Amino acid sequence: MKPVLQSVAAVLAAAVLTSATAADTMSVADLHARSAQLGGGQVSIAGTVIKVNNGIMRRNFIHVQDGTGSGDTDRVIFTSTQTARVGDRIVATGTVNLDVDFGMGYRYPVLVEHATFTPAK
Repeated sequence: MKPVLQSVAAVLAAAVLTSATAADTMSVADLHARSAQLGGGQVSIAGTVIKVNNGIMRRNFIHVQDGTGSGDTDRVIFTSTQTARVGDRIVATGTVNLDVDFGMGYRYPVLVEHATFTPAK
């Protein structure tokens, strides 16, 4: 391949990789449906913050919805040292943990911990 074509190919490959990475989110419903497979792995979800509980057990609990799921599976709860505000549109990324029990009635079948938040575009 000629050098110019190689450069164009490299730019196109980088553009595809960047857009795939930016779009690499899953829905709330998919996370709940596939939670057993995703346990221990990293996930990203784009959605709207609907509830914030800051400073609980040295972390913040951020509830995110994206319009998928229903009942008990209409949201994902993220824990983080970062926080957000109700109404913020974010992309939240963290590690999926299953059957987390903090005691005193605080049990989470799916909890995404050590999350980071970025504004959704």
